[in-house]
Amino acid sequence: MLYHAYELQRSWMNSASALASISSEMLSNPANPLGYMGAGPMVANALEVFAHATAHYGKPEFGISDVTIGGKVHAVTETIALHRPFGDLLQFHVEGTPAGRPRLLIVAPMSGHYATLLRGTVERMLESCEVFITDWADAKMVPTKAGEFDLDEYIDYLIEFAEHIHGGAGGQRIHMMAVCQPSVPAFAATALMNLHKSPATPATLTMMGGPIDTRECPTVVNNMAMQRPIEWFRQSVIATVPMKYPGSGRRVYPGFMQLNAFMSMNLRSHMMSHYEMFKHLTAGYEASAQATKDFYDEYRSVCDMTAEFYLQTVEEVFQKHSIPKGEFRHKGELVDITQITDTALLAIEGERDDISGLGQTRAALKLTPNLPDDMKRYYMAEGAGHYGIFNGSRWRTKVAPVVDEWIAAHSG
Repeated sequence: MLYHAYELQRSWMNSASALASISSEMLSNPANPLGYMGAGPMVANALEVFAHATAHYGKPEFGISDVTIGGKVHAVTETIALHRPFGDLLQFHVEGTPAGRPRLLIVAPMSGHYATLLRGTVERMLESCEVFITDWADAKMVPTKAGEFDLDEYIDYLIEFAEHIHGGAGGQRIHMMAVCQPSVPAFAATALMNLHKSPATPATLTMMGGPIDTRECPTVVNNMAMQRPIEWFRQSVIATVPMKYPGSGRRVYPGFMQLNAFMSMNLRSHMMSHYEMFKHLTAGYEASAQATKDFYDEYRSVCDMTAEFYLQTVEEVFQKHSIPKGEFRHKGELVDITQITDTALLAIEGERDDISGLGQTRAALKLTPNLPDDMKRYYMAEGAGHYGIFNGSRWRTKVAPVVDEWIAAHSG
């Protein structure tokens, strides 16, 4: 019933959004005299903000057509390098660049948002690398005949993607970067590849704002997971996909619930952002208002994740702390993190991260005693919040150069 109630509410809000948008355009029409007098302009702007806030957003496009390297503009082509039911491996090729550039697999979060949330991450890394990224599927669009997808399958996908990328690299070792939540499965996949001496073992693994050990500086997100038993999550936040979708009957953690949770965590901040948008529209600062719109177009584009993946992640990562305790198993096999001896680790954290607290990612460096010190590095981005470590000006000018240096130092 939860999903059906949401679909009903969404249909109402879509109608209200459309009506508000039409009304705003009518009031803003130069031929309408009401748009020039009294409260007309303010009402038009308020309706525009409401229409934008209540609209439904589908899956965005990366839309990266070119990148500037050394003052020269290069065309970028996006292709599907490997297709799998629960996620594709996308490749971004920069035309006119050397064939031997480092190959980087960016592991996007499966946490409600699409991989396009990392558009800025991809754009910046294209300046120095041939970039691949995991494009996870919306679980409600995956038919039940495709089977289940849990944390174990996620790790298998990463290993398969790494092997595919390495196979086309002419023997050159690849690099991996995990942003936020996938730091855990990427860490585990790297340990397994080290253990089994896989040729696809990444030369470097960069973990950014990841919950490796959530006992370190726990945040509101961590506390929520700890305060309730796993059965509460199973009963309260898991829903069944309705008949209208290809994944009908699949049990999922809906994207709209994930979005509501994140919005409620910083509700005042989001309300102020929309108020600032209204003020910018009223003052005629269209560029500032559009920047806010662009952010929320991406932020409110959400997808479902499979129930089994979500529940296993909550239990293993946030409740049992299986990775830092050395108890995590992948399909029955103990994942021995101490076996990482051939992959250089870079841990990056944001000083003001309220999702993954300081120390949670850095813990990965403590858990790998057999890895030489010169193959470990820690970087804290001063003044950066969770999103600031992989998007925006701090990412481009402060964080990305550290990643570039680390990859360059361990390439070849």
